Amino acid sequence: MSLGERVSQNSYEANAEAKIMASNGNNVISDLEYDLLSVLKNKAEAIQVYSEYIQDAQQAGSQPCVELLQKLQQEDMKQAQEIRQHLQEVMQKGKM
Repeated sequence: MSLGERVSQNSYEANAEAKIMASNGNNVISDLEYDLLSVLKNKAEAIQVYSEYIQDAQQAGSQPCVELLQKLQQEDMKQAQEIRQHLQEVMQKGKM
């Protein structure tokens, strides 16, 4: 199983487990908190995987691809930080 397949499987299992909890009336967090956590988790996984992709592009000798992937990774880092700030506020106030 490739890294991408493992990440997808782990994400699927975590999402399924959380949905089961929610459907049983055991909501520990709000839907909005869950959504933001899910998006943040996906961004964090993408940021980590970009390092592998950047390495592949370097090994292939494709500097334009290296630069593109680095740019995308940086953008995801900025977005993850913004999502984290929103999540903190939602968790403190219940909404934004």
